[in-house]
Amino acid sequence: MTLVVGLTGGIGSGKTAVSRAFESLGAPVVDTDVIAHELSAAGAAGQRAVAAAFGPDAVATDGSLDRGWLRRRAFGDPSFRRGLEAILHPLIAEAARARVAAWTAPYGLLVVPLLLETERLRPLVDRVLVVDCPEDAQVARVRARSGLAEAEVRAIMAAQLPRATRLAQADDVLDNGGSPDAIGPQVARLDRFYRELAAAGPENPTGRAKLGQNGA
Repeated sequence: MTLVVGLTGGIGSGKTAVSRAFESLGAPVVDTDVIAHELSAAGAAGQRAVAAAFGPDAVATDGSLDRGWLRRRAFGDPSFRRGLEAILHPLIAEAARARVAAWTAPYGLLVVPLLLETERLRPLVDRVLVVDCPEDAQVARVRARSGLAEAEVRAIMAAQLPRATRLAQADDVLDNGGSPDAIGPQVARLDRFYRELAAAGPENPTGRAKLGQNGA
């Protein structure tokens, strides 16, 4: 059995950079954002279902889902967001489960931004790894990469768990509040730890022990 580490964190916290660092050490990664993009492509199951539910405004000129339009609607209208999630989340979860089931490595990472907000994929996860950084850093990073206004970024953050609540539910925390160079050493320590847990098996009594703030 592969140890499944659920990697999560607020928008802009650095989940992609962290997952790539783990991948460079040989850990398989399933990213639900990547799956969501695949399902949003022209003719994909998610695209067809969302277009049928919300009409042509939900579709971009290339036939894929208009993610910008959907994002603005979703974070401005909770009922719209719930309807969108009810369509896409089961499809994403089904694909994620199938990919995780194919793992043969000692451990792997399942990247789920809303892992702790929803229960759909939480039962699949053995440990929760939270990538953490200050909220102002989240805003700055998202604005730099996407050009979103600060109000839009904070609306997305408001739909996610508060930082303190997320940290309270973590088994492990990776501090990404500083230099990107700090990611590698923390990932290396966590990689060794997860391999030790996987080798010890599910009966290991320390399997739910928390690591320190820096994975030490």
